[in-house]
Amino acid sequence: MQFSSLASACRERYPPDPMSKTSLTLTLACPDRRGIVAAVSTFLADRDCNILDAQQYDDAETGAFFMRVVIDPGAMILEDLKSAFAPLAESFSMRWTLRSRQDRYRVMILTSRTDHCLADLLYRWRIDELAMDISAVVSNHDASNFTHVDLSDLDFHHLPVTKATKMDQEAQLWSLINETRTDIVVLARYMQILSDGLAARLEGRCINIHHSFLPGFKGAKPYHQAHARGVKVIGASAHYVTGDLDEGPIIEQDVERISHRDTPEDLVRKGRDIERRVLARALRWRLEDRVLLNGLKTVVFTD
Repeated sequence: MQFSSLASACRERYPPDPMSKTSLTLTLACPDRRGIVAAVSTFLADRDCNILDAQQYDDAETGAFFMRVVIDPGAMILEDLKSAFAPLAESFSMRWTLRSRQDRYRVMILTSRTDHCLADLLYRWRIDELAMDISAVVSNHDASNFTHVDLSDLDFHHLPVTKATKMDQEAQLWSLINETRTDIVVLARYMQILSDGLAARLEGRCINIHHSFLPGFKGAKPYHQAHARGVKVIGASAHYVTGDLDEGPIIEQDVERISHRDTPEDLVRKGRDIERRVLARALRWRLEDRVLLNGLKTVVFTD
């Protein structure tokens, strides 16, 4: 079956959300106090907006309140609704966003030689499972390394890097992020450590996928290390990038049991599958405004 036919078949089987062209998503975080839900609900009802879905979380440890609401705005215009909501948000000291679900985020994907996560994200994007616009694909290796990935309809950038040129390469990368109006950066097995400065500029906008084991195995060949130690579970974590290497707020994790029969190659194969699905879920939730930062943690309103 040709790719175009496959994509069409997938779209028919998994049609886009019919609400996505008209509905809005409101997210907010603020200090918890009485009356927040009532105030938001009343505000929407007074403007003939209909609540299609609502989720909330009160963090008793931090005293913070989080909420996500999907809204049918009726006759209300997005910008008018934003302007009207701003005074209410200020009165509760809210950090908030209000976006049309039709307004797609622009996503830049960074990768190195290992391309399974890149290939998976591109497939999900092409069948409209991931509602995003890809601003660019960037790699520290040239396009000839990606023989299993179709990059023909994408803006590909080869930005090689060495220890001596790292800061210059990151300056080029940052310029590209700005030039392409990128909203979210995804490290799809991008085997380079971002500098503290770039990580800080991308706070809350950069998602990484990382193998996670108990105990944690860092450095080269983590699956071989895990095999040598006889671990019983392997897994992966998708998290926001911060200046602390692999210590950013976690968005999603998954694990799979293994046994003494599994070879290091089996662990690598199973690890690829876990990494693909964990990164895809984390990115989809971020695209749907389901992920809210809560200090060193996240609140994820899953569907």
